[in-house]
Amino acid sequence: MTGEGELAARLDALRRQLRHHDYRYYVLDDPEIPDSEYDRLLRELQSLEAAHPGLITPDSPTQRVGAEPLSSFAEAIHRQPMLSLQNAMDEAEMRAFDERLRRALGVERVAYVAEPKLDGLAISLLYEDGRLVRGATRGDGHRGEDVTAQVRTIRSIPLRLSGEDWPPLLEARGEVFLPIAAFEALNARLREAGGKTFKNPRNAAAGSLRQLDPKVTAERPLAMFCYGFGAFEGERPAATQSGMLAALRRWGLPVSPESKVVEGIDGCLAYHRALAERRDGLPYDIDGVVFKVEDLAAQERLGFVTREPRWAIAYKYPAQEALTQVLAVEFQVGRTGAVTPVARLAPVAVGGVTVSNATLHNLDEVRRKDVHVGDTVYVRRAGDVIPEVVRVLPERRPAEAQAVTLPSHCPVCGADVVRPPGEVVARCSGGLYCPAQRKEALVHFASRRALDIEGLGDKLIEQLVDKGLVQDPADLYGLSAETLAGLERMGEKSAQNLLAALEKGKATTFARFIYALGIREVGEATAAALAGRFPDLETLAAARVEDFQQTHGVKGISERAAERLCARLAEAGDTPPDGDLADWLAGLKITGLNRTTIPRLLAAFGDWAALRAARPEDLIYREGSLVEGVGPVVATHIVSFFAQRHNREVIDRLRAAGIHWPAPQPAAAAQAQAQPLAGKVFVITGTLSRPREAIKAELEALGAKVTGSVSGNTDYVLAGRDAGSKLERARALGRAVIDEEGLAALLERR
Repeated sequence: MTGEGELAARLDALRRQLRHHDYRYYVLDDPEIPDSEYDRLLRELQSLEAAHPGLITPDSPTQRVGAEPLSSFAEAIHRQPMLSLQNAMDEAEMRAFDERLRRALGVERVAYVAEPKLDGLAISLLYEDGRLVRGATRGDGHRGEDVTAQVRTIRSIPLRLSGEDWPPLLEARGEVFLPIAAFEALNARLREAGGKTFKNPRNAAAGSLRQLDPKVTAERPLAMFCYGFGAFEGERPAATQSGMLAALRRWGLPVSPESKVVEGIDGCLAYHRALAERRDGLPYDIDGVVFKVEDLAAQERLGFVTREPRWAIAYKYPAQEALTQVLAVEFQVGRTGAVTPVARLAPVAVGGVTVSNATLHNLDEVRRKDVHVGDTVYVRRAGDVIPEVVRVLPERRPAEAQAVTLPSHCPVCGADVVRPPGEVVARCSGGLYCPAQRKEALVHFASRRALDIEGLGDKLIEQLVDKGLVQDPADLYGLSAETLAGLERMGEKSAQNLLAALEKGKATTFARFIYALGIREVGEATAAALAGRFPDLETLAAARVEDFQQTHGVKGISERAAERLCARLAEAGDTPPDGDLADWLAGLKITGLNRTTIPRLLAAFGDWAALRAARPEDLIYREGSLVEGVGPVVATHIVSFFAQRHNREVIDRLRAAGIHWPAPQPAAAAQAQAQPLAGKVFVITGTLSRPREAIKAELEALGAKVTGSVSGNTDYVLAGRDAGSKLERARALGRAVIDEEGLAALLERR
């Protein structure tokens, strides 16, 4: 680009092209170019705007997600009220509605515009001079919430109107919704992450749009159909409702493709029946049909009553629910090991489909809904969404009804089922050999950041598993060129290349190998931390949950209790109290010092001198991690993984196949030399020649962690004169006990 005018022209052309293709793709569902060409145009625009940020416009296609998170939603006042609709629940009510309108208008027949009633969230879009300046929820009809930053992320909503005949001010109204496929995918991701799922697509749409951070909204593929307009300046482009919808569509706004003009009540009823037959096949959730008088002048004559227009009505569909009985609850294992309860039902017709299975999501949902085998339940099915048990009728529960319990072993492979504290999802721990997880485990094992086996992609893995050639990662190293060459799209050269890649991948690092095992919650950073903490695979495999954690202080001792106790100890002086120390502590009447915590306190500190030397921070209980990224949940997954015999067998076969890793790199060795006690846990007890704090600071400077109590995580106990219960506990646990001379010798060796 040479001149400023030429640059501005190119930017304008790119933006026009991208808006046009957005319209073709999101509104007309009729793209003109492939995704690769669209991406090329977008990248060019992004590059030019990055080089010339002063030329970025608010309605540029690159500005879909640009706002910072909000602290709260501002109030938005509607220029014209956003009214609700009256409902008709059956044919008689529809006929009565039509008769009222014919009588009021003095005509024999009324033409209506019919369109699906989307089960979403009503939104108002305000355009000034063709540019989107505000998006707002309906709220109470007069005041809503300003969600401009959020609606800007919805790809089907134009940031700038198309064409040239749009009015100077336009308030377009419509419904934001989440397509059913997107709803299912969103809930699946939330369940996978152990988060709370949405009840239905409407809740998901509302929850997504009302995110204070627009970037979260942008991650959820919301859509919108416009159904009308509110405030409007200038001459209307049409005299009918359908004509106005056509104008909205012409200006680039999405309008339901199901919108249609029907004649009279018979046309309304026929449309309602026809759409009901196709309801389950629609890509979005609907709960009825909206009928509006076609003639805009007639709408104005009919006017409004209270909060509803007289000229429109929603003819609702019956809820897609039915009563049935839970015959059994079985547990299915997903590709990532998630163990999910599924209700087997007495077959029942729901929404025109016979349903015999329903998801229960997870055991917490089973408990929350109080589902028992034998219960009578409401089952709901909406569109293609998997049927689910909505609620139980406990008053119909038979005496022989059985509670649902989580299986202790995987129903597919027999490995332990693990559900760490605080996690919603239970999982099979047989990750390397469970048939349900086989393909996922192999894809992960071969991925670029794991063993990086080039040429071993999803399609090939699918063939290998489906043909029974590979059951676990170790089987990959027994494949021959002849076997591989016989697979679809795998010639002799490709087979040789794959075998070479397998051979090359045998030389790896300890961290990569740990990551390749696919242990739940163990990502690359955690794998690297584990490789730095444990000298070899055998030590890691033998670790217990407590070996990943360290505790400080005394469980049950709060900050306030610790401060009060230290104050009383300071008042008491150096002379121990007469009589039993436990009785003396109980007599202090400090909240938190009781028959449970006092024995723990004495076991941790033991004698009067140790107690007198303790600071509040030495007493307060807290938990920490010896390995960065490994808390109780991750530790449980690691220990459970290595506890499975079949997992260990696969690992042994992988090692036997030649997978190996080198000794620590020089950089790691240099770091270990700089901090010779890195990762080591010390406990100091008794009277020493130097102040305890000085020794503690010295040890921490060398990389050690100094804690207040002895546990299985303790590496060394530095014991001085008159060491009490901590020394006894160290000996009982088999922990190394050293004196000051031993510490000096330890440091010299390192």
